[in-house]
Amino acid sequence: MPIGQREISNETLAQIDLGAIDSLLEHHLRHLHIHPDATISVTFIDSERMSTLHEDWMQEPGPTDVLSFPIDEISLPSDGEMSEQGILGDIVICPDFLPPQMQESGRSLQQESEFLVTHGVLHLLGLDHQDPDAYAYMFELQDQLLDCWKGQS
Repeated sequence: MPIGQREISNETLAQIDLGAIDSLLEHHLRHLHIHPDATISVTFIDSERMSTLHEDWMQEPGPTDVLSFPIDEISLPSDGEMSEQGILGDIVICPDFLPPQMQESGRSLQQESEFLVTHGVLHLLGLDHQDPDAYAYMFELQDQLLDCWKGQS
């Protein structure tokens, strides 16, 4: 994939608005001051493929909702600065895994997908939720991005 592209694909039967996912990515990357030539991909995959990735990369059995694979390890830039150019990485999401989360959160499949894409982008930028402070920061930023996105879409 050439630099400066957003590649979004759905390899499942789930009905996901990929145009909205693309717009969401564009919004988030612009708001986070990610270089306009940065490259990212989002792929919606089935449970079998997600299980394989989850086991191979995280050494955990079975599928999960989302995995992020950073490539150039581009980090979240400081306020007002622009990130470096490069390949952010890949996000994979498993729609088959989402119904219990959707029921708990009250979100539709599209909303849950947008939530997970946002979550995945932040992981690609080096954020995590391993300790309480990191968790609070990541989820606050995630909520801000989604609220801003909802306000403009």
